[in-house]
Amino acid sequence: MRYPPPGRLVDVGTHHLHLRCSGAGQPAVVFDSALGGSSLSWTLVDPAVAALTRACVYDRAGFGWSEAGPLPRTAGRIADELEELLRSAAVPGPYVLVGHSYGGLVMRLFASRHPTRTAGLVLIEPAIPEEWANPSDEQRVLIARGMQLCEYGAWAAQRGLARLVSALVSLGTLGAARALVAAITRGGVGRQEEAILAPIWKLPPDARRPLRQMWTQRRFFDALGSQIETISESARQLMDEATGGYDGLPLAVVTSDTASEHRHQADSALARSSSRGRHVIAPLSGHWIPLDAPQTVIDTIGAVVHEARRLRRF
Repeated sequence: MRYPPPGRLVDVGTHHLHLRCSGAGQPAVVFDSALGGSSLSWTLVDPAVAALTRACVYDRAGFGWSEAGPLPRTAGRIADELEELLRSAAVPGPYVLVGHSYGGLVMRLFASRHPTRTAGLVLIEPAIPEEWANPSDEQRVLIARGMQLCEYGAWAAQRGLARLVSALVSLGTLGAARALVAAITRGGVGRQEEAILAPIWKLPPDARRPLRQMWTQRRFFDALGSQIETISESARQLMDEATGGYDGLPLAVVTSDTASEHRHQADSALARSSSRGRHVIAPLSGHWIPLDAPQTVIDTIGAVVHEARRLRRF
């Protein structure tokens, strides 16, 4: 690979996952990203957290520097693989778990399955399971569209066309890149679909370059497509398992100030599921809060780490 992994590849039985830990101290903070994100999604956050305690970012199977993993890619399977990753890599728990969007499903499942290994939770606009367990007609259209685009992406990656798109983006010729994507996808990728892959221009250049290469790999599109296809199953897994609240666990739920009223209400209710929960509003931010308002995320994680230390939850 042109850009070698900054961390290490850890054997989790069926494949290897990429893990990078920096800093020192307890409890360790473990990050999981949004639907199309990777360890690079935390570029503006994890260095500051590593100055406070040990900070660990990883790539789900098929993403970033991680190998492809078994299908289907449900949040439950991903949570189990994360547990095996941390155990095999000898990262001592319990952990402060940080999940953004889809990563919120994974981290909430991890916390439900391993309560004694969870010191705190920071959930950043987490996926709302009640919305996806029984999706509306509009959401079914989004799921179908996402799966279709991943099929096109896998086809393009296999034939080298994804690399051409990446090269055009690197050169700044976005018009040509969008025209090629339109030809590949028979209509193009709209702004809503582009948002799945994160606002890449908000990342520093040294993070953008490997990210563009990752988006040319078939394993990325296969994994992303499977996560999208099984989103309803993942939501039902969480609803079935996370039924008892968080029993005094340090918990913070972060919402952008531009989010819908429904989102604010859902996140506020989730924060109230713990007697030590709080709802944090990120100013001047969209859904990609780790890139739009990284300091808010850093401060919130720091507060949960300090609360976990005060309670001696590790």
